[in-house]
Amino acid sequence: MPNFKSVIIATGSYLPENVVSNEKLSETVETSHEWIVERTGIHQRHFAAEGQTTSDLATKAAKEALERANLGPNDIDLIIVATASSDYTFPSCATRVQDKIGNTKGLAFDVAAVCAGYLLGLNVADSFLRLGKAKRALVIGAETVSSLLDMEDRTTCVLFGDGAGAVILEAIEDKDNPKDRGLIGVDLESDGRLYDILHADGGPSSTQTIGKLRMTGQEVFKHAVTKLANSAEKTLEQYNMKPDELDWLIPHQANARIIEGMRRKLDMDESKVIVTVDKHANTSAASIPLALHDAVKSGKVKEGDLILHEAIGGGLIWGSALLRF
Repeated sequence: MPNFKSVIIATGSYLPENVVSNEKLSETVETSHEWIVERTGIHQRHFAAEGQTTSDLATKAAKEALERANLGPNDIDLIIVATASSDYTFPSCATRVQDKIGNTKGLAFDVAAVCAGYLLGLNVADSFLRLGKAKRALVIGAETVSSLLDMEDRTTCVLFGDGAGAVILEAIEDKDNPKDRGLIGVDLESDGRLYDILHADGGPSSTQTIGKLRMTGQEVFKHAVTKLANSAEKTLEQYNMKPDELDWLIPHQANARIIEGMRRKLDMDESKVIVTVDKHANTSAASIPLALHDAVKSGKVKEGDLILHEAIGGGLIWGSALLRF
């Protein structure tokens, strides 16, 4: 039986046109540009327009990835959308994207792991591709987190933004893959006892509303740096690699201080860390693929580069992924 690797062959992204600066936000909530930057590193974020849904954002990112890969909609066998802000309770956001891009042959479904959702999506897609259940997978992280924000809570509403990032994975045999590109491994863990420090306070069976995002920031920060560093170290050790072998750390863009904490834990040079939180804010499941696309499009990330991803989200669920681009 041939050995396959799940190789990223294209990326895409979309950010809503509505750019909300810190100054603009301070007109509606008691805060300031200086306060936000000092605590988060965020300068601006994008918010979806009225009537613009998560599947709309995801579709635009997907279409760019398809165009960059020179593929048609039906060249995709599997569509996975990682989101905590789907258009509807059901059907899945992925099936809405499937319809909007014109795919009529693939399997489409969502995964739910909030900010760690993209990593879960990669892991699931990799399983399908390695087992020969699909040839190409479209994995999208997409969020309209603005729909979950309490705009009177300045400790959370300043942190988040909307957007979508997409990658196309293709199963490539080892014999056709001389650079050994592809997903190397994903490590994911969860601890449901910590759900209350980052959650939405609503849902169909509890309040019959979507609820609002609630977070105990200091607790999340404390768990984030420790758990992400442990996961990254475990993943590197499992594949006999050291941090100095990495070309890039492309982390979940939650907060500049968390990213800096991870960089220090791994003793990586600042020049090897991709940071977009200043212009995107925290786009939850979309943040890693958005940052990856940004780095690919700018020419920083090149074919053959070794990349480490890491993310933590409500649940809590956290983990890391190692891949050769």
